[in-house]
Amino acid sequence: MTRPLIGISAYVEPADWAAWRAVPAVLVPEAYARAVRAAGGRTVVLPPDDEDGDVVGVLDGLLLAGGADVGPGRYGQPPDPRTEDRPDRDAGELTLLAAALDADLPVLGVCRGMQLLAVAYGGTLHQHLPDVVGHEAHRPAPGVYGAHPVRFAPESLAATVLAGVDEVNSYHHQAVADPGRLRVTGWAADGVIEAVEDPRRAFVLGVQWHPENEADPRPIAALVRAAGQRPWGTPVAAREDPAGRAGSSAT
Repeated sequence: MTRPLIGISAYVEPADWAAWRAVPAVLVPEAYARAVRAAGGRTVVLPPDDEDGDVVGVLDGLLLAGGADVGPGRYGQPPDPRTEDRPDRDAGELTLLAAALDADLPVLGVCRGMQLLAVAYGGTLHQHLPDVVGHEAHRPAPGVYGAHPVRFAPESLAATVLAGVDEVNSYHHQAVADPGRLRVTGWAADGVIEAVEDPRRAFVLGVQWHPENEADPRPIAALVRAAGQRPWGTPVAAREDPAGRAGSSAT
């Protein structure tokens, strides 16, 4: 049986390995791939590429990973001095997202990925969250996750996926201010938006925290499950070419 193929948007950052130092590398934290595999999926790492979104034709789901800030120009604001964006990621991921939505692929946005979803749906961001909430609990220190309570809108996709979850981790200094055409379905105790979704689609979900680093990464498992069900087309298990090899599903 073919495992659902989940594309994960990747970083391009200086990296060290063996004798090499600060070499630009395409990378994504292994925790994402581990969570996808544990849920029964297979990962494809997608470097920034805004030429086209054709790769979604061979994917069963898309995971927009965390990372640097979304460029404020994407939502009509001048940059705050504390904003650190990656224009290549913005361009490539927005191209992927548009193609994935056109194909009705399941989509999960994590942290930055949720913020990118909101921007793609016409929303805006808070560029520096402590200026809004008056504290730094959502990113306590460099490389240190915080934790805080969370609640979800009843009968939402977020509430269904995260039934029983009342606390999540946290590492972000930006947040969704206006979700655009998305529905807000999760909140922290201080009012920060923690989950958004598109109720018109089977699975488009954004979460502000990092489920890949949780012991129970339910949003990622739910993405893989939705990708495997494929109610809009051919079941994953049935995708084989005439030679019997696993093939891609055109959408």
